[in-house]
Amino acid sequence: MSAAFGWVLVGVIAILAAATIVGRALERRATTPEGRATIQNLNARTRSWWVMAIVFGGALALGPVATTLLFAGLSFMALREFWSLAPSRAGDHRALFLSFFVALPIHYLLLGTGWYGLFAVFIPVYAFLILPAISTLAGDVTDFLARQAKVQWGLMLTVYMLSHAPALMMLDTGTDPAMLVLYLVVVAQLSDVAQYVFGKLIGRTRFSPNVSPSKTVEGLLGGWATAVLIGVALHGLTPFSPLQAAGMSLVIVVAGFFGGFVLSAVKRDLGAKDWGYVIAGHGGVLDRVDSIIFAAPMFFHLTRYWFTG
Repeated sequence: MSAAFGWVLVGVIAILAAATIVGRALERRATTPEGRATIQNLNARTRSWWVMAIVFGGALALGPVATTLLFAGLSFMALREFWSLAPSRAGDHRALFLSFFVALPIHYLLLGTGWYGLFAVFIPVYAFLILPAISTLAGDVTDFLARQAKVQWGLMLTVYMLSHAPALMMLDTGTDPAMLVLYLVVVAQLSDVAQYVFGKLIGRTRFSPNVSPSKTVEGLLGGWATAVLIGVALHGLTPFSPLQAAGMSLVIVVAGFFGGFVLSAVKRDLGAKDWGYVIAGHGGVLDRVDSIIFAAPMFFHLTRYWFTG
């Protein structure tokens, strides 16, 4: 692993250490129930960030196999969370079994072996044809179109889209491909954190209360600007110039924002606040990777088109 990875690791540890110290100080000063609840949530988020940073950093340090397995596990958990909220019928169960135990493993196996041609079409072409065909065997035609749309969309979001993050390791850009994964995740996740912090500090104008009550225009702009600056500062991890890094970072944060926004709309439609409770302070896996789900495919294809030989 390169020295750049070590410097990013030091920076992340410094940010988390500072957040931990500030959170402890604010916890002692909070006097109202609302204030204490906000600080407790902030501290829970920080503790979870420590765990996530160690797991993700450890997987990257161990190499492509560990990183691919980590994202395969995240896809499995995200798909499980999707179906824990989305209603299904007995006629869907065969398609769901194939999604979890056939489509997902084969897709990540194609990624792990670097078979890009089949990786790119396996789910959006073959799985899309096979899963509804299998569902017809149950003979249940009630809401068939809507049910199959959920089967296909759940698989696309949680497996196909998310897998484009570790798929960056297939790209030959002349730089360490693992650093592209690190770059994507750091920019996308710090954008989420910065949007949260700016929203709490100076947020006044609700962006869309019906979809996501906590998102504000001020938080959005502050988070995007911060993440783009971080993306430029980290351009040494990538084949991008500083100006190109600014453009790519902007793509990541805008796509990432709409990832969270779209999945928030889905949650509201399903009557839930969070996708799950596995990550304290954050909700479920889908609540944490929603920005990467939208940003990863765009970042992958822009990098593949413009920066590979």
